[in-house]
Amino acid sequence: MPFVRFSRDAGLARSVRLFRSFLTEQTDPDGFYSLIADDAVALVAEHVDLAGATVADFGGGPGFYSQAFRDAGATTVLIDADIDEIRLHGRRTPGSVVGVAERAPLADGAVDLAFSSNLLEHVSDLGAVSDEIARVVRPGGVVVLSYTIWLGPWGGHETSPWHLLGGHRAARRYERKNGKPPKNVFGTSMFAASVKDGLAWLRSRPDLEVLDLRPRYLPRWSAFLLRVPFLRELVTWNLWIVVRKPV
Repeated sequence: MPFVRFSRDAGLARSVRLFRSFLTEQTDPDGFYSLIADDAVALVAEHVDLAGATVADFGGGPGFYSQAFRDAGATTVLIDADIDEIRLHGRRTPGSVVGVAERAPLADGAVDLAFSSNLLEHVSDLGAVSDEIARVVRPGGVVVLSYTIWLGPWGGHETSPWHLLGGHRAARRYERKNGKPPKNVFGTSMFAASVKDGLAWLRSRPDLEVLDLRPRYLPRWSAFLLRVPFLRELVTWNLWIVVRKPV
């Protein structure tokens, strides 16, 4: 499949297309995740020449992002803690390894780009895991972190929007309704990640050059929302962070 770059100036039209795609996640997961992955890789390609680059895809599961990076000419290694996630949708991405982001099975400076999408809301220490992801990137390389904000409409994942009344309460409601506990257990495998957490991590790493910082699915001009406490937690949905390591 040829690599297709979305327009940098797609703006609101891009956002509408992406949000509409969320309606097809259950009926056409391959189409949905491929669209989201292609869009993310197009955003990354604004900062990195992916042809010939080495990419670590943290929490990549069944490999839609890794596939999009390979379509753009990169070589990938996918790291996920759950073998069942790697095999999800009947897929198994070449170069997949079972490992946790907290102890990445890669040497310092091993890759040109480290990418993480929707992983950080599933770890208890967002800052420490972000540091570990950044560790494996070479000097001059790029780190991309993207994660779901707890107070946004999809913050509780399958328990949304009831998570806004409390994570544990939402989990109990889900189990009563579905006869089984949710896949993502609040306080164990899902945490209340915030925009504030990501900004705090950036402040703790003044060595990193910020290349992009904004709500992932909203138009580029929406970056100003990150300056407004509380409002940013409600409307950001997913925070997109791109930084470069010093040479």
